[in-house]
Amino acid sequence: MHTVDLHLHTTASDGRLSPTALVNLLAERKLRFAAITDHDSTEGMAEALRAAEAHPSLTLIPGIELSADAEGGEVHVLGYFLKWENEAFQETLADFRRGRVGRARQMVDRLAGMGLELAWERVLHFAGDGSVGRPHIALALVEKGFVKDVPEAFNRYLGRGGPAYAERRKLTPAGAIDIIRGVGGAAVLAHPSWVDDLEERLVSMKEAGLAGMEVYYKRYSPGVMGRLADLAQRFDLIPCGGTDYHAMGAEDEAIPGEMGPPEETVERLRARCPGGASAGNAHPGGVP
Repeated sequence: MHTVDLHLHTTASDGRLSPTALVNLLAERKLRFAAITDHDSTEGMAEALRAAEAHPSLTLIPGIELSADAEGGEVHVLGYFLKWENEAFQETLADFRRGRVGRARQMVDRLAGMGLELAWERVLHFAGDGSVGRPHIALALVEKGFVKDVPEAFNRYLGRGGPAYAERRKLTPAGAIDIIRGVGGAAVLAHPSWVDDLEERLVSMKEAGLAGMEVYYKRYSPGVMGRLADLAQRFDLIPCGGTDYHAMGAEDEAIPGEMGPPEETVERLRARCPGGASAGNAHPGGVP
C-alpha cells in the first residue's frame, strides 16, 4: 500500500465521490498525504478540509488540474500547495468552467448528428454541482446504452481526434504553469506518457518553471515508470504521481493506496513552490 496520492478527483469536477466521501475513503485506506486535483476547480476544497478534520493523520494538499493545448496534443498540468482562495485565481477558474459548458454542448450536438441523441439535462445531472466534462457525457452515453462503459465512450467518440471531440479555450502549458505559480503552487506534468514529443516539451516546460512530472501513475508498468524516472532525473524534475481516481467503477480503475510516490515527495514539492520550503498550503487533518 502507498500512503501518498497526488492525483484525485471529486464531484467538483468529473469524479463520482463527493469531497467528503473521498476524504473518508482516503482515511479508510490509511493514506497520509493526498491532493485533490479537480479539473479547473477548487470548489471541493472547503468541504474536503472540513471532512479531514475528523482524520488528523491525513494531510490534504490543495491542488488543481489544468488542461493546456500544445502542438500535436493536449497537456495536463497539476498544481500543488495552492493559495486556492485567491480571488483572481478563482475568477480565472470560473472562466475556464464556463468554457467547458460550451464545449460539452458542442460535443452533445455532434453526437446527435451521428444519431446518438442525449438529453443535455442528463449530462448536467451527472455533472451535479461540478465542472462539466467529457466523463459526464460518457456517463450519459452509457445510460442510453450507446456504449458499454466510459472507456468505450472515449475510445469511440470523445477522445482527442474522435468524431465528437471539440476543442477547449486555448491555454499553453507555459500559461498553465504560470497560473499555478502565480498562486504559490508547484507545477507538475500529468500522465506524461500521453504527451507527444515529451522530451522537447519538457525543455520548454522546465524553462517555464515546471517542478515535477508524474512517474508513479495508476497502471504504468515498471518499464514505463523506469523510463520516466530517468527522464525526471535528467530534467531535475520531482517524480510524482497518484491514481487519477474518479470512482468511475471501471474494472481496471486504480484505487487510492494502489499507486503513489514516496512520502518525501511532498516536502520536495513544497520546497519547489515560489518562495521555497516555507511556502505552500498543506492542512493536516483539514485544519488550515
